[in-house]
Amino acid sequence: MATTTPHLEPNLTGFRINHRTMRSDTRRLAELLSRVAAGQLAYDRRRATALRTYLRLLCDGIHHHHKMEDEVLWPVLQRSAGAEIDLRELSDDHAALEPVLDEVRVAADELVAAFASGSSEAGRARTVAGRLAGALAQLRDVLDEHIEEEERLIFPVIRRYVSVADWNTVERAVRKGGALRFELPRIERYALPEELDELRKIAGPVLRLMLVALRPGFRRREATVFGG
Repeated sequence: MATTTPHLEPNLTGFRINHRTMRSDTRRLAELLSRVAAGQLAYDRRRATALRTYLRLLCDGIHHHHKMEDEVLWPVLQRSAGAEIDLRELSDDHAALEPVLDEVRVAADELVAAFASGSSEAGRARTVAGRLAGALAQLRDVLDEHIEEEERLIFPVIRRYVSVADWNTVERAVRKGGALRFELPRIERYALPEELDELRKIAGPVLRLMLVALRPGFRRREATVFGG
């Protein structure tokens, strides 16, 4: 989720939370699949199917976020800051992440198929879970490095050079293609209390109402995937 800001300078709260959400969820999922692969966590077809849906939404969200950076934010930065910033390495990171996202999607499909084959394929399911854990660990590591570098490089430039109007255009583009039922409850999970307070002030009562509506379904899916 991104927020339209009334601030005198671009409000980066939404982007910062979005980045933290991607990193935290990827780390959490890599740990989960490592436990499944090691036989430390009971898993079955139902849970694997819920996991596949979760991973597809996660991968789609990461892809959309990077696509909007490439197509909307980068042109704004180049127009506003010009020679002050070189975005080529960040764009290269986006391209390099796509095969990793594809590997996560494929391994998630194969995990469902392995569990669907029954107890005779339990060993295969653990093997596939290990491959999925590896892909998620790779995604985690690349995202960590990429996001840390991106925030170090572009956040000061955004604050200094980008107008509030241009930043709001970027945030609307990011928000437009997101899966709100998935993204919004995850933002609630990973945002700091003071960040949530700020989002509530900006969004007004609509944010509270949307969370009330979306939270139960998300938590059921989350419980199926992660347990608890």
